Amino acid sequence: MDLDGFELVRLKSGQRSVRCRTHGETMHVGTGPSTEAAELHIRQQRIVGRAQAHTGGPFVIWDVGLGPAGNAITALDALRDITAPVEIHSFEIDTAVLEFALQHTEALGYLAGWESQIAELLTQGIAHPLPHVCWQLHRGDYLSQLGQAPPPAAIFHDPYSPARNPGMWSLELFRAARERVGKGECLLTNYTRSTAVRVTLALAGWAVGFGVATGDKDQTTIAASHVDLLERPLGRDWLLRVRASTNAAPFRGGQYAPGAITDADFTALQALPQFG
Repeated sequence: MDLDGFELVRLKSGQRSVRCRTHGETMHVGTGPSTEAAELHIRQQRIVGRAQAHTGGPFVIWDVGLGPAGNAITALDALRDITAPVEIHSFEIDTAVLEFALQHTEALGYLAGWESQIAELLTQGIAHPLPHVCWQLHRGDYLSQLGQAPPPAAIFHDPYSPARNPGMWSLELFRAARERVGKGECLLTNYTRSTAVRVTLALAGWAVGFGVATGDKDQTTIAASHVDLLERPLGRDWLLRVRASTNAAPFRGGQYAPGAITDADFTALQALPQFG
């Protein structure tokens, strides 16, 4: 496996992270892997409390964009002291970055103590890092793999940016994930505050809200299967920003084509129940 496409970098916080030379992007660039994951996904989604209170089977987390496993490992650290069953389903098209991270566990820090479980996940496709947690790896294209996992209660959406990986931010992909959730309750968190991404999520059937600040970002994005799950949903005043934006067109067909929203898309957007 080619690991030359990655390198370790030191962030402003002092923590180390992984940079992908091919895409020119550093993972968890704001505060480091464990800190960003805790702020953006674990605490914002109230993962521990929701998992402990969940009934009717395991609490299912979709870890979309496993990368160097920062989000999954931070979730495991947070879930150590509960007893409720949890399933983590990690989706990754190329595990080279995790192979690279596994060779630099001392420098990265957050992977320390989890090496054997990660190695088992990579070789077997499944691991049991905690007595009550099953961790499964889904290799390949996310859109083709998401039907193989049970419906999620939480989604950590953390692929490369829309500019570098537009297929992972498409209307078709977000709609497929929303359909997989069905009538269940689910929260989806991601690091962007992009108007275009928020429009895409909304048109795909998600209720969309303002996410927490993390690192240098004053806000991120959170989406939910039902608007009443959101503390700060986007309101009609946000629609004014959409209408005026030159980068609000939803992403379709795996293409990164920034532009203003069309009249048809804007009409569909403002007709959604969230903005009624």
